[in-house]
Order: sequence, then C-alpha cells, then structure tokens
Amino acid sequence: MGALGAVLALGAAGCGTSQLAGPTRVLPVHPKPPKPAKPAPGPEPAKPRPARVQQPFRPPAVRLPLVTVRVLDGDTGKPIPRPVVTVRGGQRRGRTLFALRRRALLQTTVWAPHYAARTLRLPFDRFRRVTVRLYRPDGQWPMYGVDPARTQAHAGIRLRPPFRIVWGRNLGTLIEFPASVSDGAAYVTNLHGKLYALSMADGKTIWKRDLETFDEASSPAVVGDTLVVHRKAGSVLVLDRRNGRVLWTYATAGQIESSPVVVDGVDYLGDWAGNVYALDLKRRSVRWVHDDGCKITASAAIADGAVYLGDYCGRVLALSASSGATRWTASAGSPVYGAAAVSGGRVFVPSRDTGALYAFTTGGSYLWRVSTGGYVYSAPAVLGGRVYFGSYTGVLYCVSAATGAVQWTLGLGGRISGSPAIVDGVVYAGSFAHRIVGADARTGRSLFTFPHGEYVPVSGNRARLLLYGWSSVWAVEPARKKASRRGTSRRS
Repeated sequence: MGALGAVLALGAAGCGTSQLAGPTRVLPVHPKPPKPAKPAPGPEPAKPRPARVQQPFRPPAVRLPLVTVRVLDGDTGKPIPRPVVTVRGGQRRGRTLFALRRRALLQTTVWAPHYAARTLRLPFDRFRRVTVRLYRPDGQWPMYGVDPARTQAHAGIRLRPPFRIVWGRNLGTLIEFPASVSDGAAYVTNLHGKLYALSMADGKTIWKRDLETFDEASSPAVVGDTLVVHRKAGSVLVLDRRNGRVLWTYATAGQIESSPVVVDGVDYLGDWAGNVYALDLKRRSVRWVHDDGCKITASAAIADGAVYLGDYCGRVLALSASSGATRWTASAGSPVYGAAAVSGGRVFVPSRDTGALYAFTTGGSYLWRVSTGGYVYSAPAVLGGRVYFGSYTGVLYCVSAATGAVQWTLGLGGRISGSPAIVDGVVYAGSFAHRIVGADARTGRSLFTFPHGEYVPVSGNRARLLLYGWSSVWAVEPARKKASRRGTSRRS
C-alpha cells in the first residue's frame, strides 16, 4: 500500500482516539439565505406630474380704435396749451387721445382757460383726428362800439401796423357801419339792406340775407348763437347766426337807425317815432317803452344800470335800464346823431349842429364842451382818460376826459363822419378823403395810412383787423406775421 496506506491508517487511529475522550457535540448548521435575485433591468418609473391649476377664462384682448381731438385758437390758428376734452363714451388715453368702443358721432365738450367752452357732436365715425376751434370772448368784436358803454376801444386785440392785406371783398354799395366779428365770422350790412356773414379766414360768403330795406345804417350784434339786427324799415330781427335763418321779429313804431346793444338778454334801442324800447330777447316781448317824443337815431349806451342816448330835440336822456323811468335829461345844444360813450363816471355826447362834444357826469351834471366849427356826427372813443372824436372840418381831436383840454389834433384831409376806433394804442379814423389814418393815441403822430376809407375805419378780432372803404372790406394782419398752415383734418 506504500505511503497511501500509511496515511489512511493514521487517519483511522486519530478518529478512534476522539471518541474515547467524551460524547461528540453536534453544532446546528444554519444555511445562509439565498440572495434575492436582482430584478431584470427595465424602464424607469415615470415621475409624478404637478397637478394642473384651472385658470379663469380670459377673452381675447380687443384693440379699441383711437381718436384724437386737436384744439386750436380759432382766431390765430395756434394750438391751445393744456385743453380739457371730454368725449361721451370714450376711454381717456391721454389729454386729447381717446379709445372708443364704437366709432360714431359722439358728444364732445372742449374748453380751456380764457376760452369759451364748446359742446358739439364730432364725426368720429368718419375721422380719427378731429380739430376743434375755441375762441376767446375778449378777442371778439360782438357789437358796434365794442362794448355796451360804446367806448369804441378794444383792450383784447394786440395788432399794430404795418399791415399786409390778406383778402378783400366788394359788397356792391356803401358800408356805413362796421362788421360785428365773432367766432371766425364777420357780420356786416350795406346800404341796400344786404346782410353778409363772411369768413374771417378767406372772406368767402358763409351766408347772405336780404333784409328787404333800404338805407340800412347799423351794425348787427352777436348774442350767443343768434344775431340781432335792426332793420331800417322798422323791425328787430333775431337770426340763427349759423345760417341766417330768421327766428323771430318785432315791429317798432318808427324806422330804426341805431345798432343793437344787448345786456342780460335785453336789446335797448330808439326809433324815429321817438320811442325807446327794452326788448326781452328770451321772452320775445317788450319789457318797457319810453315815449321820448323826438326822433332818435343814436345807438344806446349802457352803464351801471342806466341807458344813455341823445335825441333830435338836442337832449341827452338817462333812463333806468330796468324800468325805463327817467333819471335825468340835459341839453346837448342841437340834434344828437351819434352814440354817446360812457367811461369813468362821465358821459360824452356828440352835438351835430353846434359842432361840439359835450361831457356830463353820469348823474347829469354838465362838465365841459369842445367846439370844432363843423358838424360833429362822429361818436366819440374813450381810452385812458382821453376822448377822441372827429369833425366835418376834417380834424381828429384828442381831449382830456376830465377837463376837455385839447391834447392834440390831426388833419385827415376830408370830413369825418364815422366814429374813430382804438386798437392796441392806435386810434383809427376814416374820412371823405377816401382813406383811413392810424395815429398814436398818446401823441397823435401818424403811424398808418390806408388808401381806402369813408365812414367807419375798423373792427376785427385777435388775428386780423377789417378796414372799410366805400363799398369794400379788407382783412389785414401785421406784415411780420407768417401765414398759418392749414391742416387736412376735420375742423369744427
């Protein structure tokens, strides 16, 4: 067996020896648990998505159309700074920019400091950009004599020579009284009773009406949206000044040669039958009639609740504006053709045949008179403590309002029949020398000569003056002024 047998014999002997030493301890066998099988690789599980939050429904945005209101000074054509515009139904996007839910004819109100407000319906259904023109009341010439006191001096117009002619119109026959000017239109009559509304922009006729009278010798008066006209044949007409349509009339007992003066809705006038009327324009009825008994051609002047005018009996009347009761009368020496002027507590009255200007206090006390040696038809103009008037001698006078002392005179070369007028420190007068002269109101130095003129010299607005010849009217503006550009947008 060799070596292998020896090894086996030794192993057997070893086993027998361990059994002799004691009982054998059998240890429990704990088999190791099998390792779990690795799962087969597969796709990763999807990550949970965040819950969706339900959003409120929002309709798609609607882009509203935008419109613009452009606001200009109606006389000068310049933009008005910081106007206030309100469009009914419009959503404001700016001072003059609005968004509209629908484009339509919408009521719009526009105003600015110092300007008269306008409320009108603008055509946003046809135009996205609309121009509105506003006018300053202090820059208009609404009646003969400028104001109810008939001072013939305009404080709101700042225009001085030299001038350039913008346009001219011939109206066919004599223009004895000046146009009343308001909101871009001039209203003027001629001798044959034709009433014209002319555009201040270009002189074109806006409308024309035949008054069916002759020897018409007065200016109309602008009262709101109406025009008050004294018809020489003996009636008062109230017209729609937009189109000249007659709204109503009132017949007087005699012919009328005076121009309207309207205060608080009442027109005060005299007639050839010697009556003085207070005609309520709102009620379309007479408040009172004063029987003077003498022919009246002079236009009435109103101041401090009194009506002042002269008559052909050579008297000056002061009547209560509310009742027509006589406050006082005084003698002016001869028939009074022209209007009196009231200023500074004094009344200045032209006396035709005595060829003088009389002055009284507003209480009726005589102050002074200045004689000229020729007829004085001319109504006086008053400014800054001085009185200006003309004579048939062809001389323009400037006298002290307080004392009547002559400050200066200027010869015009022809009889002066119409009243002078004062604008921006220049006194203008026409004469039968067929020209208009403008003189420095303080010194009397001649500043301007226009080669046409006859009776009245001037009226106008803040942008242009109107100069009057025998039958023609010219619009002029300062020569240094550039012509304003005219846009293509809709104007109102």
